[in-house]
Amino acid sequence: MGKESKKITWRMKIIVDTNIVFSGILNSDGKIGELLIKSKDYFEFYSLDQLKDELTDHKDKILQISNFSDEEFIEAKELATSKIRFIRDSIIHKNDFIEAERLLADIDPDDTAFLALALNLNGKLWTGDLKLIRGLNNMDIYQTLTTSELYEIYLRKELE
Repeated sequence: MGKESKKITWRMKIIVDTNIVFSGILNSDGKIGELLIKSKDYFEFYSLDQLKDELTDHKDKILQISNFSDEEFIEAKELATSKIRFIRDSIIHKNDFIEAERLLADIDPDDTAFLALALNLNGKLWTGDLKLIRGLNNMDIYQTLTTSELYEIYLRKELE
């Protein structure tokens, strides 16, 4: 009998920002929902614990926009976040926070912790914030991915 070989797959580390998860909750059938739910063979999703608090804080707004019942909101939230590993920002290396703070000082300081996590994990920040993307790209920092870019990678991997 021959040895069975295990296929080792490389998975890209993706840090998910809050607005991406909001979009995934509001439209689980769209590209974002598909990526969050079906692409675990190609991507490892991470986010910050604070995202859970932000979802709770903005629950009423999400309910108003979506016309979800409380039960539908809970179901959509659990589905959108089920493949995400949540990280406490306290375990991110201090130097990564300092670097993220420096890079985002004139762009969007609110995203410092998400960029720090991306730097810490050597991953890509998945965001729809074009100001953030352009600002970092202008400094030759290519630490971000848009939904379109990530979806393109996903489709290529599906075809391999």
